[in-house]
Amino acid sequence: MRIAVPNKGRLHEPTIDLLERAGLHLENGADRKLYADTVDPDVTVLFARAADIPEYVADGAADLGITGFDQVCEARVDNVEELLDLEFGRCRLVLAAPEDGDITSVDDLAGKIVATEFPNITADFFADTGVEPDIVEVSGATELTPHVEMADAIVDITSTGTTLKMNRLAIVDEVLSSSVRLFGRDDVLDDPKIEEVRTALSSVKHAEGKRYLMMNVPRAELDDVRDVIPGLGGPTVMDIADETDDEGKVAVHAVVNETDVFETITDVKAAGASDILVTEIERLVE
Repeated sequence: MRIAVPNKGRLHEPTIDLLERAGLHLENGADRKLYADTVDPDVTVLFARAADIPEYVADGAADLGITGFDQVCEARVDNVEELLDLEFGRCRLVLAAPEDGDITSVDDLAGKIVATEFPNITADFFADTGVEPDIVEVSGATELTPHVEMADAIVDITSTGTTLKMNRLAIVDEVLSSSVRLFGRDDVLDDPKIEEVRTALSSVKHAEGKRYLMMNVPRAELDDVRDVIPGLGGPTVMDIADETDDEGKVAVHAVVNETDVFETITDVKAAGASDILVTEIERLVE
């Protein structure tokens, strides 16, 4: 099975890091121009341009792909299915125009020129609004086109809006919200290996921002400790094999949000817990 991933750019390193944390270690590195084997003999990683990955999957060169949702929408492939939102590489495609100009709404662009690197997404957006501008595809420096009289407005990617502000452009409307997704071709989705990969990646995402708490608690204080643990479901309670334990202690384990750890430790200690240990979680299968 081949997984197509971005070969460079801002999505490359986070994607490789995610595969490594999911247990799909790249045996011959991530610097090869075309592919890398993984520790799983049935899984190969194929490196490609982020924009080409949807077509690679749709055409059968790869079975799974990891790239931005915007790239999948722009490719207009109809035989792939989203399997998992990987929740990084977040950005928005927005419609923007000169901040001191006459374009303040979508309706103002009827018969006007809109420049973009995403002509298909842009065409779909305007088709939904009923407005018909002239859409011009450009290959870079989209934000400059209104200032050199090539376009009246643009559709472009923004993360923070800084580049738009630097170029004196104001957002008129949001076209698409995007993040990096795992997707697969329809005819291979029944393959058990597909679910193995999806589960592995999902377990890493579920573990992010979580911590594992372990503590010893006297049985008499167990209910009080349970009441202050904000874990995922109830805590796990286990007997302690210690013949010298006169207090009848039990071991309590729980998964909590990282942001709750400081307060939780204070609360469980006040409720009678001791020997409190906090560890990171690499993967969490739900």
